[in-house]
Amino acid sequence: MKYIFVILILASSFGSMVHAQKAEQKPEDATYQAPDNMIKKIEQKTEAEWLEELGPEKYKILRQCSTEPPFTGKYNNFKGVGNYVCAACGNVLFSSETKFDSGSGWPSFFAAVEKGKIKEILDTSFGMTRTEIKCAQCDGHLGHVFTDGPKPTGLRYCVNSASLDFVPKE
Repeated sequence: MKYIFVILILASSFGSMVHAQKAEQKPEDATYQAPDNMIKKIEQKTEAEWLEELGPEKYKILRQCSTEPPFTGKYNNFKGVGNYVCAACGNVLFSSETKFDSGSGWPSFFAAVEKGKIKEILDTSFGMTRTEIKCAQCDGHLGHVFTDGPKPTGLRYCVNSASLDFVPKE
């Protein structure tokens, strides 16, 4: 009887240890989350507040992950010098120095202004496997990133114009 009691105690302890280890493990997914000290999240807004602030077109893209038709966005062929910021929160995302003509129909960049400004999320919608990009500050949908871009990064951040505002260099 003593042995059964000892076995039950050991089994219970082992189960607790395994549960504690699993609780410490982080889920394995393709999400890159910037450390909390790098990006300050904006206050939570209701969907009605986002819609009122952004308007229907920007709301559909930034909050509902839609996509504007190719070759229709105001920044596709735009050549201004400055920074591209999130249209929802003003977070600086890209510099005109990294913009290039990808021929895709959307503004394309080979790098973000700094690591942690954009988070990446595995997107398996529409039967494809892609990497969605979102603003790390407000979670606004920007577009997708692909690995067919130019040097030096080999990346192509393919972004909806409606997700961006442009701030000219002074």
